[in-house]
Amino acid sequence: MTENTSSQEIERLAQHLHRVQQLLSRQRMVESLVNRQEMPRQEIVSELVHAQHMNELRQLLTTVDVVDLARVLEALSLEDRDLAWEHIPESRIDPLLSFLADDVRAELLNQPRRKISGRSKLNVFELDNGRLRHNKIERLEELKNQSPIWIDMVAPTAITRHMIGNFFGLKIPDPESLTDLEASARFYVEEQSETSEHQELHLHSDFLLDSEASSRNVAVAFIIYRNVLFSVRGKELPVFRLQRFRARTQPGYVTDGKDVLLDLYAADAEYSADALESVYAELEAAGRNILSPEISDEQAAHILSEITRSEDLNGLIRRNVLDTRRALSFLMRGKFLTLEQQEDARQILRDIESLDGHTGFLFGKINFLMDATVGFININQNKIIKIFSVASVAFLPPTLVASIYGMNFTGWFPELTWQYGYPFALVLMAITVAIPFWYFRHKGWLRG
Repeated sequence: MTENTSSQEIERLAQHLHRVQQLLSRQRMVESLVNRQEMPRQEIVSELVHAQHMNELRQLLTTVDVVDLARVLEALSLEDRDLAWEHIPESRIDPLLSFLADDVRAELLNQPRRKISGRSKLNVFELDNGRLRHNKIERLEELKNQSPIWIDMVAPTAITRHMIGNFFGLKIPDPESLTDLEASARFYVEEQSETSEHQELHLHSDFLLDSEASSRNVAVAFIIYRNVLFSVRGKELPVFRLQRFRARTQPGYVTDGKDVLLDLYAADAEYSADALESVYAELEAAGRNILSPEISDEQAAHILSEITRSEDLNGLIRRNVLDTRRALSFLMRGKFLTLEQQEDARQILRDIESLDGHTGFLFGKINFLMDATVGFININQNKIIKIFSVASVAFLPPTLVASIYGMNFTGWFPELTWQYGYPFALVLMAITVAIPFWYFRHKGWLRG
């Protein structure tokens, strides 16, 4: 059974290998024929033939099992392997790499011709006369002639993370898995090797994303290695846009990756302060509405939703500045900063301490406005209940009169044989209704 299974696997791998080699060989042969012959629209014909064969190759590489695909790539020649690697779908790269041999994996990840995924935003910054210069790269080989101090990755694909990490000798984390880390595992130092003098400094921090639709904290992974800052996140953030703008326009704003990191934390504190100002404005508007003479249930419901949003944003800001404080404390305790950078970190911590007082005050204001709004809702509900209570009490006497006349006794009630008996009963019922309402209004119970 084992021998049959083994032979079947070998035969299947041989078929896949032969099919891939056939497509690549056919492509080269057709391109050679097209290039040798002169014909109208030669470039269009060449592109159509290339697209047809590459679509067949891509479809084959998509359907083949990942383990079989790894063995096929290892068996291909160097030229064919590089060409096939460029057409493997990105969704298969991550699982495929774990099955490749170490030498083949390193060779493919160092391939300079493969483009950086268009779905990944890769921002490379290097110093140019004291300013950050933004360099856009499409291929890995473009990094060889650059000296970046900051590499910013937004929603990087698996292949982008592997290629950048392999180029610099790092392991770039997946931004989707950053929220799975415990608080105690967010800040740590990892030695590169026993003989290496350089360390990997890892920090995972939350940054505020405040939008009209919703507000939340976005996890960002930072790695500092050889004075280069690597940042990985799943979303674009206003703080990062602000930092890039400042560093590009102000000379001497940053000097290395740690300066960039500290300025990102400082910008995050400023952004949180701006968000607190918007919370102030929203709560002031809600307070004015609550203190108005009349407030309906619909208005109260809208005010409650605004207060709830403000409370959620205030909580996010408080958690965000707490996380920033922990990151700065880690950097200062580990003595990773220069004296000037330590002073900058202390100033950021002082700014964060001032924000703590504001968030505490806002929590108290939110609780007061929440209680006041709920109180007005209860008052409106009590008004409705009071109306029903007065009506039920006012209609008790006419109900008694109607029940007495409904007994139909003879002898005691001459009104039963009197032709005006029933009109008299109706008038009596109306009088018994009017007297309680007059009494309640006289006492003021029907006002408000």
